[in-house]
Amino acid sequence: MNALGRDNLGAFALFGAALAAAGLPIYIYAPPYYAENHGVSLTAIAAVLFWLRLFDAVQDPLFGWVSERLGHRRRPAIWAAAIVMALSMIGLFGITPPFAPLAWFAITLLGLFSSFSFLTINFYAQGVLKAKTVRGAHFGVAAWRETGALLGVCIAAVTPAILALVVGQPYAAFAFGFAAVVGLAALAMSREWSGAVEVQSTPITLLLKDKITRRLLLLALVNATPVAVSSTMFLFFVIHRLEAPGWEGPLLVLFFLSGALSAPMWGRLADRFGGRRVLLVAMVLAMVSFAFTLALDADDVLLFALVCIASGATIGADLTLLPALFAQHIARTFPSAGQGFGLWSFVNKSTLAFAAIALFPVLEATGFDAQADTQPAAALTTLTILYALVPLGLKLLAFCLALAIRFEEEEQ
Repeated sequence: MNALGRDNLGAFALFGAALAAAGLPIYIYAPPYYAENHGVSLTAIAAVLFWLRLFDAVQDPLFGWVSERLGHRRRPAIWAAAIVMALSMIGLFGITPPFAPLAWFAITLLGLFSSFSFLTINFYAQGVLKAKTVRGAHFGVAAWRETGALLGVCIAAVTPAILALVVGQPYAAFAFGFAAVVGLAALAMSREWSGAVEVQSTPITLLLKDKITRRLLLLALVNATPVAVSSTMFLFFVIHRLEAPGWEGPLLVLFFLSGALSAPMWGRLADRFGGRRVLLVAMVLAMVSFAFTLALDADDVLLFALVCIASGATIGADLTLLPALFAQHIARTFPSAGQGFGLWSFVNKSTLAFAAIALFPVLEATGFDAQADTQPAAALTTLTILYALVPLGLKLLAFCLALAIRFEEEEQ
């Protein structure tokens, strides 16, 4: 057994952690950082995120097509993308914008998101191949991968707050530390990319003709949107609605740590009772946590900590079960996974773009000012609605969609 665990699955966890640190935390930290430190309006930031996601509509399926044809060139391609992702993070947080902050924000995010997409698509497609040779198959790979991802998010969530206690530029230090972790993760996964993967390409049109694939992509879109909405509003909710500045880091860690610790449990439950059934239970828990949040007021930090534990556990289910169910179906139905995960990547990232373009302008229209210490009552009410009520409605819709899917029974 090597240092990274049986079957090198520890490398999957480490690589998942590095990717996760470049995903959701960027949506949590980058908009407030550029709004507060560089005076960029939230509406302008939302517009940039929206146009970048439109670019992904073309880019992600193309990356899926490319990933199926890399062969022996996969390893250098992965290393090149990892370098671009590391340098883009340094540019985003570690360098003072050399020209207009909004333009610099757009350029660095373009490099970060593009490399993130390419690496994610190849990583998940590699997981489909890995599942053929390891115990637990798709749910086994997903448990390692998503546990690592959630731990990566935990570390990324708390690191800026910890660094702020010891260095003057915590986000810059975070960016350089992230670059080092990306290098280690790429090195750990290096042998997984060796050799050509002989697969037959699956056209996107063929993927989208499949009813269950379409339903799973729609479910992923709707189910991920509540997380995108609440994550986008998280810092603002803690600082301005709960009036608890300084608690955002610990609460984020509690949220994602709960998800990371729960991921193996969800995997085991899915293996015993079926992925869809367990996912439905997790969705109910998520709806209860969103409903409870609606009643919270200023200084309810301890009660919100309980919400973070419950809702974090549901994130563990979302990130473990849905990708595994999708990978399971793709592996059974189609000869290759690259373009399938190109679509999957686009769908999941689109939810964060929707959250930004839809919510930031609404919040700003009520008089919300990220640089102000106090906010109008209308802005605080809107913040609560956006953080809890909107995700509750979306999660209910996702629950209804999941009830309508019978792919597990149909494929047995």
